[in-house]
Amino acid sequence: MAQVVKSAKACTVNPLKMSQPIGGALAFMGMRGAMPLLHGSQGCTSFGLVLFVRHFREAIPLQTTAMSEVATVLGGYENVEQAVLNIVKKTSPEIIGICSTGVTEVKGDDLKGFVATIRQRHPELANVAIVQCSTPDFAGAFEDGWTKAVTALIEQVVPEVEPVRRDATRVNVLPGCHLTPGDIDELRDMIEAFGLAPNFVPDLSGSLDGHIPEDFTPTTLGGAGCEEVRAMATAGATIAIGAQMRGPAEALEKRAGVPFRLFERVSGLSACDELIMHLAQLSGREVPVKYRRQRGQLVDAMLDAHFHIGGRKFAIGAEPDLLFALVSTLREVGAEIVSAVTTTSSPVLEKLPCESVTIGDLEDLEAGAADADILITHSHGRQAAERLHVPHYRIGIPMFDALGAGHLVTVGYRGTRDMLFAIGNMLMQRHHEPSPDDWRDAWPDQASELSSEPRKELV
Repeated sequence: MAQVVKSAKACTVNPLKMSQPIGGALAFMGMRGAMPLLHGSQGCTSFGLVLFVRHFREAIPLQTTAMSEVATVLGGYENVEQAVLNIVKKTSPEIIGICSTGVTEVKGDDLKGFVATIRQRHPELANVAIVQCSTPDFAGAFEDGWTKAVTALIEQVVPEVEPVRRDATRVNVLPGCHLTPGDIDELRDMIEAFGLAPNFVPDLSGSLDGHIPEDFTPTTLGGAGCEEVRAMATAGATIAIGAQMRGPAEALEKRAGVPFRLFERVSGLSACDELIMHLAQLSGREVPVKYRRQRGQLVDAMLDAHFHIGGRKFAIGAEPDLLFALVSTLREVGAEIVSAVTTTSSPVLEKLPCESVTIGDLEDLEAGAADADILITHSHGRQAAERLHVPHYRIGIPMFDALGAGHLVTVGYRGTRDMLFAIGNMLMQRHHEPSPDDWRDAWPDQASELSSEPRKELV
């Protein structure tokens, strides 16, 4: 059990966390034909847009209500209405996801009332789904914004009437924001191998997986459609990945009666075993030979990696669910966690297999990493790694100084194996082999013993 400590500094130095609005916007980007809309100033949107473009290296659909000082004081209904009408006219989206920001939350704009009024005044928008959620950036973090957006999708799109018949082969999957498009593809393959039909909501693997479309589209390229969201009510079960997805899973169960199973992580040997056995139970099938073999490969990889990871000191900074997955997986091969820093409160933090975890920033991470052998966090930790003279394993959002961020896979047997190899290789490459010039520094005890012995003259 970890002790959760909240940083009491007067300001944030080199922030680890990102805001709720862009977390909600990313969730809406996992929908097909979507246009996320941030209700706030132009700067709120431009910073998030640049971050996503640098991370995914793709064209990112993101719009703003462009609130001015006067509009903020008087109220933003007209800005929201005009933005929605312009988006529908120019891009023909299937869904518009509206996230509030700090400036409009402080003013007290009623987004729910705005959307209801727009619906009433513009019946021509009946075929466009408009989903809104409250995501002030002065509270919470990226993970919280994602959770609120997915919950809003379920509460505002999924029909409330419980269906008479369910499809036992259909499985809803609610992925957390810490899963990459590559992770979702890996999980889809695992679920389909048991003869089940997964329905991922949101589905970043369809919209931000880096494929090139035949024609330009101003909205998202793919992802889950509104019909897939409505069809969640007819599924036989729901799999929620990450503690952050408990709220959306409970909302779906309450709204449509679909039972759910929460997996706090799907990285690491024990966690993957639990997922595989659950899929076997849902499908009534034996575990495919492919995954039995992958499990054996992971066990062998853990045996190989523990020689280089076991006993080494790690400093890790990430969103709560990603932090839990990384710390738990590395502890399985004997890693020592000397610094763990996260962005927001979560019930999973107390379950971390380390002494303490700090809700803070990258300065807190660096302060606790003086003796660390490796630093694990997103690209904003690169300066700290340079100052500490340790390797930097990049994971999470943003990753703007490395290619393939969207295709990084750390889930399942295969993803866990590859992650252990990557981290182990970094530590192996840093291992110092003593040379004739510095062997005394490497083995001071032996050097002192040799220097204290009397020299023997040759006869």
